[in-house]
Amino acid sequence: MTVVTSGSAMAAVMALAVKGRAPKTGYSRAQFGAAWVDVDRNGCDTRNDMLIKDLTSKVMSGTCKVMAGTLTDPYTATSIRFIRGGVSEVDIDHVVALSDAWQTGAAQWPYAKRVALANDPLNLQPTSASANRQKGDSDAASWLPASAAYRCSYVARQVAVKRKYGAWVTAAEKTAMVAVLTRCPGQALPAPGPQPTTASNTGGKAPTTSAPATPKPKPTKTSTGGGLDPQFGTCKAAKAAGYGPYVQGKDPEYNWYRDADHDGVDCE
Repeated sequence: MTVVTSGSAMAAVMALAVKGRAPKTGYSRAQFGAAWVDVDRNGCDTRNDMLIKDLTSKVMSGTCKVMAGTLTDPYTATSIRFIRGGVSEVDIDHVVALSDAWQTGAAQWPYAKRVALANDPLNLQPTSASANRQKGDSDAASWLPASAAYRCSYVARQVAVKRKYGAWVTAAEKTAMVAVLTRCPGQALPAPGPQPTTASNTGGKAPTTSAPATPKPKPTKTSTGGGLDPQFGTCKAAKAAGYGPYVQGKDPEYNWYRDADHDGVDCE
């Protein structure tokens, strides 16, 4: 029997609200502000703040712009040499993906709160570009870091972010979180950190949600199947046009695209 201790990530996840995933309707990266905003008004954008914080052996241009450095990546347990604009690019992962946040409460938040979430160091982790893009919009139920040694810390941070901002978890997400934390029941819940949950600097006004619909891009190929979605050159193009996801064995369109993570669903 797992003993739940006060102040642990396990205790915190047990206290999170559990609801179904809300629709993704209206979601865009712009709903969380520009990438990246100087929310703390220190003169550096958030991306450079995170690179300055987590990279070693840094080469700087001025006080903010990181030109090169070395990242010890907790997601992959590898060392990555970052060179700005080079092939060893480092991404900044949102520990709680913005799309996931949108579907678990953020769609109803004020714009300044969404900008705060997108730029909160508690919710940000420099990692390899490949790991970040493999994760995509996944929650703990569908993606965990390759480094098993970091999974407890990773899930604890997700719990801390959801608790700080008042987002809920889905039943599947909570089950996955509990499964990870059961292996480390004493894992401490990270502190919320000094950043307020409302950004004093949003970088501009919130994007309108009533803009005219963007015309669908012209398909690169024409589907011959009756009633099928149009076929696009990539999943990215299909998603931009409002199509997908496609499930293996259910949707004929599944066979048109590459299922990169082999989970039986593509264009997700």
